[in-house]
Amino acid sequence: MDNLSSSPNLAINTNTTAEAAARPTSGIKSLRLLLTSLRPRQWSKNAIVFMALVFSANQYWNAFDISELGQRLALSGAAFILLCALSSGEYIINDLLDIQKDREHPIKRNRPLASGRLSPALALIAAVLLIAGGIAGSFALNLYFGLVAVAYTALVLSYSTFLKHIIILDIFAIAAGFVLRAVGGAVAISVPISPWLYLCTALGALFLGISKRRHELLLLEGNASKHRAILEEYTTEFLDSMSTVVASALVVGYSLYTFTAQGLPSNHFMMLTIPFVLYGVLRYQYLVHVKKMGGSPEDALLVDKPLILDILLWVLASGVILAVFRSY
Repeated sequence: MDNLSSSPNLAINTNTTAEAAARPTSGIKSLRLLLTSLRPRQWSKNAIVFMALVFSANQYWNAFDISELGQRLALSGAAFILLCALSSGEYIINDLLDIQKDREHPIKRNRPLASGRLSPALALIAAVLLIAGGIAGSFALNLYFGLVAVAYTALVLSYSTFLKHIIILDIFAIAAGFVLRAVGGAVAISVPISPWLYLCTALGALFLGISKRRHELLLLEGNASKHRAILEEYTTEFLDSMSTVVASALVVGYSLYTFTAQGLPSNHFMMLTIPFVLYGVLRYQYLVHVKKMGGSPEDALLVDKPLILDILLWVLASGVILAVFRSY
């Protein structure tokens, strides 16, 4: 819900930020700054809506029917776009609420709003339009997706205002956002999805959220509480123990899903995808602990080639198993 990256320079130049705040830009440059505030790099998180498309192919529709495939792809694509609009609007709201605290952060102080380069009024108008348009479009897609969109919006706004200040619940709120994305993907194409996948989605999101908090704690060091008071409640040891528990539960949960969930091929070929999940978890832990990339999951997904390849191979293997071996 908010973005961090590692940086060796932790010095805060509040005078420069204050001076910049007095000189907001306008015109085309403002539109570019507004686009930056939409955080397009984080749109990759919304790709989770396509999970329902992949994991329902074996039981609820025919992946080899080009017409049906095209229709479901279009619905999933529309759900993805609408969630991008909603999440971008909510990122702006979050930045507006945290504008002063972000100026105490070595990375976030360079954001368009915190730096004063983008007009708060323009940003607020854009946020309202994106959220209102996203919710209206969601109900136009179908009633249930509209309800999911409302629940997602309420959750993120609750996180931005008070949930992120409550220890453990702040991370749970992040995970709930991912689960709602997965639910949205299922209702968009009108198919049920295994509860196991909801569980795995929640555990995976918890794993990412814990890694984000750990990165914040290390990056900000003594200034952590000034930027986010809740960080005073966390320690790296506590977060590492949480990460170990959740990562283990994620691998076990996914493994149980591959040979117990209804609708999967009876030959249990889905178990062949377990190594991809295990490697992905271990690779991400390596990126967090060694490469210090835990603050920005979307950067890891877009930059780290081994992780990208692992995800693509998991998607390919899952798709082939579900489509080709559906009757075995």
